[in-house]
Amino acid sequence: MNSQFRQRPFSQRQLRVGELVKQNLGELFIRNEAKIPSINTKLITVTEVRMTPDLKTARVYVIPLGGVDTKETVRILTEFSHLVRRALSKRLDIKFLPKLIFVEDNSFEYAEKIEKIIKENNKNDKEKKRYN
Repeated sequence: MNSQFRQRPFSQRQLRVGELVKQNLGELFIRNEAKIPSINTKLITVTEVRMTPDLKTARVYVIPLGGVDTKETVRILTEFSHLVRRALSKRLDIKFLPKLIFVEDNSFEYAEKIEKIIKENNKNDKEKKRYN
């Protein structure tokens, strides 16, 4: 397999800075410090932050409460990312403040889908055993 397609594991530093950014973004959203006009940031959950190896870009996985209007929330956060970044700069003391790229988190939908398949499979197994 080509080495360019293999994903390297995240370094301890990437994980540590990602967790720091995640915690501060969560607090920032809860306290509505970013002052984003058209959404209530108290209803946004930051599920994960993945840092690039140079720590200059952060992919921020978010989901609004109830998973409603996820694409619209991500669009608004992306549009006003400069406000979020400015508020984050007041909380973090790191060499480079990362550029924030907001991404919708589909992991909960994926988990629900898998759980549904497992339940269906278990139900089918029970029916097969009953008739054998």
